[in-house]
Amino acid sequence: MIEETLKWRSTYKPQEIRWNQVAHEGETGKISRASFHDRQGRVVLIMRPALQNSTSSEGNIKHLVYLLENAILNLPKGQEQMSWLIDFTGWSMAANVPMKTTREIIHILQNHYPERLGIAFLYNPPRIFQAVYRAAKYFLDPCTAEKVKFVYPKDKASDELMTSHFDVENLPKEFGGEATLEYDHEDFSRQMCEDDVKTAKYWGLEEKHYPKPNGFSASDVVPEPATSIASAAS
Repeated sequence: MIEETLKWRSTYKPQEIRWNQVAHEGETGKISRASFHDRQGRVVLIMRPALQNSTSSEGNIKHLVYLLENAILNLPKGQEQMSWLIDFTGWSMAANVPMKTTREIIHILQNHYPERLGIAFLYNPPRIFQAVYRAAKYFLDPCTAEKVKFVYPKDKASDELMTSHFDVENLPKEFGGEATLEYDHEDFSRQMCEDDVKTAKYWGLEEKHYPKPNGFSASDVVPEPATSIASAAS
């Protein structure tokens, strides 16, 4: 697996993906890094499939890989896993990505980011999604499948599960918590551009001056990394 991952990284080059290359995929906030951690200190990725805004398989995968790399970059020292919060409110089959894309995503996650997922909460999934999940589960490693939890609003068992992993004051209302979930694309873009500078420094890459997303570039946002990412990446 290590050999295959090294080959994949040498060709796909996930460490060289920059926010301006995938920012258009993230305009709706379909995937974002949360401003809070779970009770174990894991970075949280929030996913909202109903906000799907692209039919590009390559674009969707590249956007996800970028945010996986970003989540890893921001893991606290000593922590190697992340948590996923997936809100299915408003989701329909029209917003579903093709099964071929799903299979490729699963392959990348399991073969090139093994054990990076600590737990995934599928919140308020409609019944029709269960059929989709049964098809996708066929490609999941049993250990990964065990980490996937279905949770529902106004359900005591679901509430207890969520509060055992998250502080309610941090957890967005969309997931049964008390916080307000707001996605500001420009603000999030600034955060990602800051992290792009850290990524370049970590990998020893000369930061390129890409076209400016939303009118600014990484060098505009943060001329020099404020801190070393050695303590940010596990």
